[in-house]
Amino acid sequence: MANLTPELEGWRKKIEKVAKDYGLDFFDTVFEVITYDQISQFAARGGFPVRYPHWKFGMEYEQLSKSYEYGLSKIYEMVINTDPCYAYLMEGNLLMDQKLVMAHVYGHADFFKNNIWFSKTNRKMMDVMANHAVRVRRYIDRYGYDVVENFIDKALSLENLIDRYSVYTNPSESWEQNSGSSNELKQNVNENSQGQADKAYGQGLGLLRYNKEYMRDYINPPKFVAEQKQKMADQALKKTVRYPAEPQKDVLKFLIENAPLAEWQQEILSMIREESYYFSPQGMTKTMNEGWASYWHSTIMTQKILTPDEFIDFADHHSGTVAMSPQGYNPYKVGIELMREIEERWNKGQFGREWTECDDFKEKKNWDKKLGLGREKIFEVRKIYNDVTFIDEFLTEDFAVKYKMFVYKFNKKTQKFEVNTRDFKAIKAQLLFQMTNFGQPIISVVDANFENRGELLLGHRWEGIDLQPDYLNETLKNIFSIWQRPVCLVTVMDEAEVLLRFDGEKVQSVNIKATLPTDNIAP
Repeated sequence: MANLTPELEGWRKKIEKVAKDYGLDFFDTVFEVITYDQISQFAARGGFPVRYPHWKFGMEYEQLSKSYEYGLSKIYEMVINTDPCYAYLMEGNLLMDQKLVMAHVYGHADFFKNNIWFSKTNRKMMDVMANHAVRVRRYIDRYGYDVVENFIDKALSLENLIDRYSVYTNPSESWEQNSGSSNELKQNVNENSQGQADKAYGQGLGLLRYNKEYMRDYINPPKFVAEQKQKMADQALKKTVRYPAEPQKDVLKFLIENAPLAEWQQEILSMIREESYYFSPQGMTKTMNEGWASYWHSTIMTQKILTPDEFIDFADHHSGTVAMSPQGYNPYKVGIELMREIEERWNKGQFGREWTECDDFKEKKNWDKKLGLGREKIFEVRKIYNDVTFIDEFLTEDFAVKYKMFVYKFNKKTQKFEVNTRDFKAIKAQLLFQMTNFGQPIISVVDANFENRGELLLGHRWEGIDLQPDYLNETLKNIFSIWQRPVCLVTVMDEAEVLLRFDGEKVQSVNIKATLPTDNIAP
């Protein structure tokens, strides 16, 4: 397969068969052997060989390659959520490492295919990423590198302002419909102009169709187009007291549909949004995904694949992967240990009302009904849970004590990290909070005509943590450059409700009693 040596191909087939015998179900998986420099490049691009040109990928490549050269880190495996799955092995690794990576990859591939939170993702994202790269390069040729790069900089600062759960809560929307640009991506570059013109024509702007993009400004002068869009916007605002009628969490989608952007800017914003939705499930299931893959590479390697002379190296490398410092959080460690805990509990029948209501410590310690349901249960967990529900349901106080999952705080006097709290409820609440929305603020579009001045009003769901002023100010500036009108944000700063407004020159703060829906700002 691909460029594997005969020896590696033989082991790949054996590991694949063992994985299927255990019940794993995955897409065809293509393995390729690449150099450390190539794997650093791919990792910098989010695992993809081709992405649109941007300085951030070069910055991340420099960090990864230098880290490897100085012996600070090493990328052992990388697998892409597509159909077929693509996985990379690093040239020069020990044979044991390559076998471990292949077993780990099959665990990931099974998770990608069967976990419900990945069910809406675009399985042809390798092609989509390549299409994005081609289109951005065309825009660079047409409008200039600095112009396009500057706009991408602004778009990337907003890439997390999406509604990650919208594709699951609204059955009428597919992931592709929600991603904005995917329908256009199915057309080739030559057809794109016609598609955009048809779309605009169909929206009632009164525009004429055109076959070639260079004819656009002659057939539909920009001034006329702007006037028509403004008329439609004015009409929409007259139809409702507040637009949108309900707060919208998908800020990017709202800007794409309503901001006065050029077609190429709409397309780039749609690309960024589509890629953000693609990567979203990976963040929502990081602990589970890595725990599942680690569980299976450990099981497959120790029970079926390792030769006697490889056990020491395997133990060394595996222990390094799952090591967790007292003040840190390792998703590999927490994930694999929780999977093992679930398997043991369901094998012994340590669940249900009878188990929960038992107060006898000795009886609980020796509890074993020999049900043997553990393997079945972890396959069920793999299918329907994400990190938040996984931790919320299965992280117990006994587990936290066993693995010393306390909240630590750095003591300046002793220059050491010390236990700050052993309160399990507080520990669990903090962990769940960090996983909800990836620990990022939840922002919604509240009003596109705030105070009847065409200003954009955003609402922040305050949950006890203030927004960072530097990030806040720069984000408001970037949204202003897209909306091209003043942008306001209602939030809580220093326990006081405030409205922050950027008018193109400076950010102003005003204490207010905001008239926003109660689900946007906590009291």
